[in-house]
Amino acid sequence: MRSYIKDYPRPQLVRSNWINLNGQWDFAFDDENVGTQSGWEKGFDTELSIMVPFTYETAMSGIGREEAHEHVWYHRTLELKKDKHKRYILHLEGSDYLTKVWVNGKYAGSHKGAYERASFDITEIAENGTNDITITVEDSFSIRQPRGKQRWIKDNFGCWYVQTTGIWKTVWLEEVPEQYIKNIKLTPDLENSSIKIEAEFEGLPVSKTAKEPFIYALKGEISFGETLIRSFCTSVNSNHVTLDVKLTDYGEAEWGLHTWTPENPELYDLSLTLEKDGAETDNILSYFGMRSIRTENGQFLLNGVPIYQRLILDQGYWKDSHLTPPGEDALIDDIDKIHQLGFNGLRKHMKTEDERFLYWCDVKGMLVWSEMAACYDYDDEAVSNFTDEWKAIVRQNYNHPCIITWTPFNESWGIHEVSTDRMQQHFTEGIYHLTKSIDGMRPVIVNDGWEHTVSDILTLHEYEEKGEIFTERYTEKKDEILAGTYAHNKANMAFAKGYSYSGQPIIISEYGGIAFSTNAENEWGYGNTVSDEDAFIDRYRKITEAIMNLSYAAGFCYTQVSDVQQEVNGLMTIDRRFKVDPEKIREINVQNNALHR
Repeated sequence: MRSYIKDYPRPQLVRSNWINLNGQWDFAFDDENVGTQSGWEKGFDTELSIMVPFTYETAMSGIGREEAHEHVWYHRTLELKKDKHKRYILHLEGSDYLTKVWVNGKYAGSHKGAYERASFDITEIAENGTNDITITVEDSFSIRQPRGKQRWIKDNFGCWYVQTTGIWKTVWLEEVPEQYIKNIKLTPDLENSSIKIEAEFEGLPVSKTAKEPFIYALKGEISFGETLIRSFCTSVNSNHVTLDVKLTDYGEAEWGLHTWTPENPELYDLSLTLEKDGAETDNILSYFGMRSIRTENGQFLLNGVPIYQRLILDQGYWKDSHLTPPGEDALIDDIDKIHQLGFNGLRKHMKTEDERFLYWCDVKGMLVWSEMAACYDYDDEAVSNFTDEWKAIVRQNYNHPCIITWTPFNESWGIHEVSTDRMQQHFTEGIYHLTKSIDGMRPVIVNDGWEHTVSDILTLHEYEEKGEIFTERYTEKKDEILAGTYAHNKANMAFAKGYSYSGQPIIISEYGGIAFSTNAENEWGYGNTVSDEDAFIDRYRKITEAIMNLSYAAGFCYTQVSDVQQEVNGLMTIDRRFKVDPEKIREINVQNNALHR
């Protein structure tokens, strides 16, 4: 795409003037929590340094200590040639959990959250020349904050891993004009061959005087490859503008429109320019894909055509960097290897991945289910923390065509009594409708796995290891499973009490998890451990064929891409070496896919 810049952290809204602040920072633990009262925002003594964006728990940080520390501090200097007609925005793509920022000892602001972007306008406190940036982050073992797969006790247990503390995604500085495009929302309308563009602006004054208003305009160009498809211009009279742009061009596409599919992920380039009195004020680059999503008659439709989803669970952990990818190439490598295995999509589990990952899924045609990191308790604090962060994530990643499903809850984590508790059921309904109020396109899965309330897709988790038992259960007991009178996985019902099946597509969204021994201590997976490739392939084939032979199933999601710390149920090791021949897995996936064409 024309907008692409390697390592650029926000690929859906790109400017050329930015500084990557990853690298070596001064670092300190503040176990007594005395930093603020001792004035550490103006400087602190330390012998430690850390390689941002890796957390201190990881080897790539240069520290590699896995014990919990609730208060950590960062510091670095920044040389800035300041332009008095520009503004300077400091972005943290991900920092877990309560983050506070100072520049030159002056407070810039705070942010509560872990998985979404935090931005601070530091224009008024940044100086021309050398600047001191100081950041403190407070984290804890609280189960009332979204934490996903991060443990909340001293040691790893089950499928919960080493905690992630502090900065874990890119830190960067952006230079913007005094009046600039702050955000864009891009909604494809395949039926009408148009793209809806909503732009939000920052810094626009109402007028010079009451009688002499500024004249602002938003100009744009949409292109496909080297061909200009449309140019457009609209006046700007407020901090928000909406326009629909027709894209039909029969000279460039068979049906006048380039569509996005996994097999052929065609994307349009977009350039937007904000003008003030005829002169350019700001320019940003972006892109979009034209595709539609809906569910109908038990099918998941992409661009009006049923698509069978061959998904794999992807937790996004690496051996030496944990939740943080070692680099952009590691993200690309994961996507390529998932495709090599014959999957057409992934379920990003308990994590909001680096946005560069979503860019490459857009480009390479990888379907993505976007899932929220769970809290593990239910009270007013947990509800507030969860809701605020989920809303920000949906808004932040809305434009990516690869995302085809939102999944706010999983396996009743954080809503443990949802089966019968009306307050928790109301919470799930509220999150469902909140998500739909932001995004009317995508299906929402309210509680992946079991005890659904108002989900658009009925997803079931089932780790039965024998294909013949699976087949018997899901054929003979189908009606009872859908009626909520039979526990499909021997423990949980498909629906919470008071809810019932209403024709949604059915997907087995977790299965397999075959433990393939690596001879490590405390390793685990689902079912009996296999000891060689032949045993693994035999079990994978039988259980996958059992699912694909279900006439009513619209897809599956295998657990999982790679081993993660104590879990040894990946198709790859944690350092991304295939544990079995990928062509054998691909042959099973693709051969059986012929049944659903």
